[in-house]
Amino acid sequence: MYEDSWYSFVPDFQQRREAPNVRNPGHRRKESLLQQPNGTIDHVDAAQPLPALFEVHEDTNSPPQATLIRRAKSYSDFYDIATAQLSKSPPSKKKRRRRQNNDTLEALAIPENHAVLPTDKEIIAHDALRGELLEASLQEYLLYHDQLSMTERHLGTLIEDANSALKVLESLCQSFRAVEDQTTSFQSQCDDLLTEQKRLEVLADEVGTDLHYYAYLDNVTRRLNAPGAGRLVDDDAFAEVLANLDSCIAFMAKNPLYRDAESYLARYQALLTKALHLLEVGFNNRLDKMSVEISRQIAATQSESARHALAYGRFEETIMNSYSLIPNIQTVTLSAYDQNGLPRLGPNFDTYANTANNLFHAYWAARDRDLKPIIQHELDALKTEAKESSVETAARNFVKQCFERSYNEAALFRKIFAVEPQYSTDARSAFVALKTHQRSLVSGTNVAPIATNLQTILHGGELSAVCHVVGWITNEYLLLDYDEDETPFAGHCRELASRLLAEHLWTFTDAHFEAEVAKSVSRAVVAPDALKIGPMVDGNASSNAFPPVKRAVELLGMFDQSMPKERCQRNSPVVFKLVKESIAALQRAEARIKSIKNGTDSDLFMVKNLLILKNELLSLEIGDVRSHANAGLQHFGQIWETLSPQNLIGLLSSFSTYIPGSSLWSSRVGTPTPGATGGSNSGPANETTQDAGEQLDDLLRKSIYAFTRRWAGLVNGAKARKLGGKNLAKVERELDEILDRAFTNQPEVVAKLKEAIQIDAQQAQGGGREKGGTRS
Repeated sequence: MYEDSWYSFVPDFQQRREAPNVRNPGHRRKESLLQQPNGTIDHVDAAQPLPALFEVHEDTNSPPQATLIRRAKSYSDFYDIATAQLSKSPPSKKKRRRRQNNDTLEALAIPENHAVLPTDKEIIAHDALRGELLEASLQEYLLYHDQLSMTERHLGTLIEDANSALKVLESLCQSFRAVEDQTTSFQSQCDDLLTEQKRLEVLADEVGTDLHYYAYLDNVTRRLNAPGAGRLVDDDAFAEVLANLDSCIAFMAKNPLYRDAESYLARYQALLTKALHLLEVGFNNRLDKMSVEISRQIAATQSESARHALAYGRFEETIMNSYSLIPNIQTVTLSAYDQNGLPRLGPNFDTYANTANNLFHAYWAARDRDLKPIIQHELDALKTEAKESSVETAARNFVKQCFERSYNEAALFRKIFAVEPQYSTDARSAFVALKTHQRSLVSGTNVAPIATNLQTILHGGELSAVCHVVGWITNEYLLLDYDEDETPFAGHCRELASRLLAEHLWTFTDAHFEAEVAKSVSRAVVAPDALKIGPMVDGNASSNAFPPVKRAVELLGMFDQSMPKERCQRNSPVVFKLVKESIAALQRAEARIKSIKNGTDSDLFMVKNLLILKNELLSLEIGDVRSHANAGLQHFGQIWETLSPQNLIGLLSSFSTYIPGSSLWSSRVGTPTPGATGGSNSGPANETTQDAGEQLDDLLRKSIYAFTRRWAGLVNGAKARKLGGKNLAKVERELDEILDRAFTNQPEVVAKLKEAIQIDAQQAQGGGREKGGTRS
């Protein structure tokens, strides 16, 4: 609107004021003070700059043009340039002052009587000259004043225009407010109309959707009842049909109050059942067609590698070579179960689960039929090897073959059905559904064929063979420390081994042990020589033990080696029966020793055998057997810590804490207190006690108490006679003989028993023997 040059003021007086600084005379020689000043010349020189002031009027509205001084090329040229510039510049102020001072001195030299007064003409000229000087000095400021005035006028115009624009905007705002007030009601009506329109659209969509669930019935009915409906199961559209039927069934079940909802629900369920039946028929036809070819080729070849390739490689390639049959089967299976075989509960779970189970059983029936020659060949090899070679070797090879075949079958089953059933107790899971139908083919859910064939070859064999096979399976697949990256095959074998042992072989082994206990412990025929304590053989503490007790110790070691540690200490019926029957056999032997009086100390006989049995239970360390061929009573120190000689009645009150699995045997009803004269140990001890460990402790406590009390009485009697020294030596010699015979190479046991006899004898001499029931 206005030119920019009107607002850019660059006053030129600054340049003019800076000019004298440039014209500094520098090192010029000063004039001599002896020279007389020339006043006339000085006045002429002082008036010379005045014409330059009037030159300003020539430039009307623009500042004077700047002049550029030539730059010196080098320091040597600077003097010439400065000299040329000084010659052009006016004389310096310092020199002018000096001349003015000279004029003043010269004027002062005029005599006083010659005073000159200015004339009128000179006064007029002087005033004119003053005006010209004033006008020349104010010319620059007048130009600035005019420019500022013009700028003020322009700013005033802008302010007026802005005020007028604000007034127009205010009027527009008022107009808009008026229009808004007038259109508020109209806008609310439009909003109501839009809301209603949206509601109607949603309602129309819902009605259209609901009608779709009704209209789909005719379409799916025609497709499933068409002559070529069986080919639909090998097409992608079959999965879409199942999904639409699921949606229709869910909608009708969710809205039972809709018109004919129950009728449509029943018809849709019938169509779903028919569609799934078509899938079953198509899958069965496929399996039958494959079985004719696969089974014929397997029966025709004798090579193990060729049979394996046909049973797995060729079978997988053939069954997976379909357009959409296998994907449709996987869709149905995953509608009933997840990938681990757990149920997916829903409105159609029963229908899908029934179809999936039928597909499973049809598949396994075909696999049993196709692999029957291979399975029969393996069974024949097992029986032949068990007869000709070794039962243990045959059992190990058979278990390895079955585990490998089960892993291959599980991988093939997972590829076909997209499900790998894991162990589950849920009655609706795929694991339970597959387990209920027994078959000859081994799989992840069927380990019964392995157990049946192993029990067949082990049933008539030795108990040691059973223990070796069961122990090998336990150590090979359960107790082996695998790395962090466990292979899928190792994990599958671990699961099969745990189920094989827990469901079949452990109970089978327990039955063998119970039969052996009844044969060699409970009903063992004992010769009269076995009722005597013979000498030890090779320093083995159990070498001169009672034969049923020796056999019980052997069975305990065999059982612990074949079972994991947790099973030996948790409610093991075999260990319980071994201890109970061993105690009963010892009680019967004690009764016979007292009746026939064969010279054997019945109390020492009981102490000897009970200590061996107790030491073996301690050496197991709750199921962990440490077999030492020539080991003695290595745990006797631990046993005797609770056998306080000062308290012979409560010697073994806490022994049950050392017995492996004592908490499992504990069902104690009551423990009788020994009588005051409790020297006899005949008859069953603790008849009201159902804890085998406590019964063993009670018998050991009674036997030690009876033995030490009787020999303490013999020692005191020998001292009381006339020849007390000889009699005492004879008694001590007899005691040493029977203790050395019973506990050869076990000085700790002998020393402890002698110490107990001595303490008991001293107590009897001091205050008389106390009653057994009151002694504590």
